[in-house]
Amino acid sequence: MKKLAALLVSLVLGTALMTGCSAGSQTAQTVADPVTVNVIALKGPTAMGMVDFMDKSDSGEITDNNYNFEIAAAVDEVTPKLVQGQVDIAAVPANLASVLYNNTDGGVSVLAINTLGVLYIVESGDTVASISDLKGKTIYASGKGATPEYALNYVLAQNGIDPESDLTIEWKSEHTECLSALMAEENAIAMLPQPFVTTAQTKSEKIRAALDLTEEWDKLGADSALLTGVVVARKAFVESNPAAVEAFMDHYEDSVKFVNENVEDAAALIEKYDIVPAAVAVRAVPKCNIVCITGGEMKEKLSGYLAVLLEQNPKSVGEALPADDFYYGN
Repeated sequence: MKKLAALLVSLVLGTALMTGCSAGSQTAQTVADPVTVNVIALKGPTAMGMVDFMDKSDSGEITDNNYNFEIAAAVDEVTPKLVQGQVDIAAVPANLASVLYNNTDGGVSVLAINTLGVLYIVESGDTVASISDLKGKTIYASGKGATPEYALNYVLAQNGIDPESDLTIEWKSEHTECLSALMAEENAIAMLPQPFVTTAQTKSEKIRAALDLTEEWDKLGADSALLTGVVVARKAFVESNPAAVEAFMDHYEDSVKFVNENVEDAAALIEKYDIVPAAVAVRAVPKCNIVCITGGEMKEKLSGYLAVLLEQNPKSVGEALPADDFYYGN
């Protein structure tokens, strides 16, 4: 009986293998069983790049895995869910990715850079044409202890301006407070990210983007880039579900391309997912530097950026630069 059973199993396997060969690529698509992938992004540019992916998943056009998307208003909502395993993939500030890596004993991997610099110096006047013009001024800003503070301090210091003594930086708890100050005062100056810059400009024709901090960073010639956001994943999820991670990355790259090449359609989706109104999105998207940078280029840009932050404030990156295993695909 055992020999008969073994023969039957061999016949079944043989038939299945032959069927698989004749079916070609269709079988390859069904080899990996669908898994649930829980994704969270911050409300703003980091979520904007995902909207086409989200829409196709919700409509049933993408069916390879079960994607659950969530948009959070603040980073404080993201971190605990990622650490506790409630989400698998998250779009987070670039420096936070390094902090998470160090605080979880290498428990996260960075998959891609998803947003380059989105910070601008804006004013309700016409007094700022260069970084040197900020000397002696008051700047309203939010993001103390995060990318906005470190980026501003670096650009100021590299241009010979002491952030502590050569100007006043008035830190607010939210971007909306900076926006209110900008609207209320004549010749007020603020540091704002997109899409808040565009939101401000839709409310007042007097508000102008005076300086693009990404351009100012690039002028310094450092072996780095000003980054805002990255996509990270729990390393345990990456190791257990390599096919699902690859599928996610393919869909995400396609989504970013769609958003950048079809701004009006993307703006409608951005409003649909309650990120910002379409009228704001259609103007803001081209200025949001939404990207999907992976592999060696990701490592070069991100490691250089984190090195700049480490020099400024070791706590900003979790006291140390991540090891090579931080970078997915490295």
